[in-house]
Amino acid sequence: MTFERRRSNRLMLTIPLRVRGSDENGEAFECDAQTIDISRHGARIRIARTLAGGQQVTLINLANRREAPFRVAGPLAPMTKQGGEFGVMGPLAHGAETEDEWGMESLDTNANLWGIRFPPPTQDSEPKALLACRECGGAELVRLTLVEVDVLETSGIIRHFCPACGHATPWGYAESEIVAEAARQPWGEPPPPIERRRHRRAVLQIPIQVRDYFGGLEIAKSENVSKGGVCFTSEKSYQLGEGIMVACPYDKNSPNLEVPAQIIVRQEVPRSHRRIYRARYKAR
Repeated sequence: MTFERRRSNRLMLTIPLRVRGSDENGEAFECDAQTIDISRHGARIRIARTLAGGQQVTLINLANRREAPFRVAGPLAPMTKQGGEFGVMGPLAHGAETEDEWGMESLDTNANLWGIRFPPPTQDSEPKALLACRECGGAELVRLTLVEVDVLETSGIIRHFCPACGHATPWGYAESEIVAEAARQPWGEPPPPIERRRHRRAVLQIPIQVRDYFGGLEIAKSENVSKGGVCFTSEKSYQLGEGIMVACPYDKNSPNLEVPAQIIVRQEVPRSHRRIYRARYKAR
């Protein structure tokens, strides 16, 4: 899902920043950063820290000494040892020693951190999407920010308050295909027909590398593979619609090619802590 109108609201400007906040242990931090592009109420920044969704931080524009509260939205690309892209609208976690990219969402609509006058947004141009809570399954038509659109298009998950759950939970697109394939089915049922029509599956158990957009990495085992995706088991909890990077097959002694994929099926394995996932490769 894309919203091309948002491109006209962005400016590619490099602005030096200072980021101030508290990490997950409650310890205060302050570090330098810089913008990659900016919009009326947000920005993508490059910073030598790991960020996570939910926690408020303060951005200080070192060019004009203005400051404003922001939050982290979610990753825009998976973390790597060389750094990656992320979206922002929530809490900061600590960890990365290399520079990563994050998207930041302003919490004060009256604060003009950039000192630039943007055209006022119109109600019709605001992106909206039908999202579903990954914990209770409730759906809602949600008005999205520009950063949230980018995060959903890459990592596939944002955090949004769920009235039914009573707290912020993971949300993703309530795509009809994902909803249909994600219906909890008894263990051992055949794959949904839509998957069989697309690509023939081969029962093949090989090591694969799975990396999420927050830096989590594991070596899992495939159950079957096809040209369009891979089915694997894991004890980790991946959300429906979540974006991952997959290297299939994985060879610890050779360079591995990672491709972007999306979790479209999640099933619990009875009497086990493991889950079986079906991931579909995403076109680049």
